[in-house]
Amino acid sequence: MIAASVALLVLPTSSAARGGTQATASVTIAAVGDTMLGDTPDLPPHPGAYLDAVAPTLDRGAQIVFGNLEGTLTTATAGKCGPVSHPGPTCYTFRDPPGYARYFRQAGFTILNDANNHSFDFGAAGQAQTVRAIRAAGLTQTGLPGEVTVVRERGITVAFLAFAPYAYDAELLDLPAARALIKRAGREAGVVVVYMHAGAEGAGADHVTGREEYYLGEDRGNPEAFAHMAIDAGASLVIASGPHVLRGVQFYRGHLIAYSLGDFAGYENFATQGDLGMSVILHVTLSATGRFESARFYPIQFTGTGRPAPGGGGIAFVARLSSADFGSSAARILPSGVVRAP
Repeated sequence: MIAASVALLVLPTSSAARGGTQATASVTIAAVGDTMLGDTPDLPPHPGAYLDAVAPTLDRGAQIVFGNLEGTLTTATAGKCGPVSHPGPTCYTFRDPPGYARYFRQAGFTILNDANNHSFDFGAAGQAQTVRAIRAAGLTQTGLPGEVTVVRERGITVAFLAFAPYAYDAELLDLPAARALIKRAGREAGVVVVYMHAGAEGAGADHVTGREEYYLGEDRGNPEAFAHMAIDAGASLVIASGPHVLRGVQFYRGHLIAYSLGDFAGYENFATQGDLGMSVILHVTLSATGRFESARFYPIQFTGTGRPAPGGGGIAFVARLSSADFGSSAARILPSGVVRAP
């Protein structure tokens, strides 16, 4: 397993063209949910163009673009399901060629997360190769045990941490350890962004229950309790995916929690029927001290084999879920996608 680390990265100079190099009052983060570009050997015929339709929205005014890499970038052939030529009937592993990291960078991503249930599909070797591929493409990465990833943008220091309910990731179910790591991040950065891969899965998992959630008998944590703990410990923003469907948005102590951004891209990786066929890109602007300033959702719908394109009913769907699940603490989401505090 890769040793935990604290990474300091100055993002590419292209971001300076958007916002200059002088310290400014705020930073805008774009975030999406579960993302893969197929599963070797079933790969898109033109992977470099697969995200072209949504790349302008990712880049629109954002200095940092975050996504959950729901799988590996590896050449390994033996994983948790056995040899890839003989996978189990209910076991899924995801891998793309390591060189695919450059396509994420071309689409505008600046940071990818490895804290999820597919980051160890091909064991420690696959995880290590994935991290190397991400970094070799000029991207930064987060989600390993004990890892705080720090980036500087527009003169603002932003720490990213990511958690999932597995020992090979930063551990979501160990609340004391997670709390300590978030507090440590707060000592290193003025803005702390926490990602959680939490909650049950599927079209029936669109509501935040406020309880411990399970999928196929596996404890996937209590997303609401974890998110509140994260903000109490110093998080500025909490974002999530994992349920493979959109969930509602809440404000807690003045900070935004997006309980699932759903899926973002997958060439036949994810189901796209019904409510699973829509998603969003979230843009959030935070002050240099982590105070919420503004946010907006941009709707995404899946076409063909799971390719993302602008459009669909994601905004209205998230607005309904927010109101139903959180009442007076629900985010107010306008038809334009603009997010207001309650």
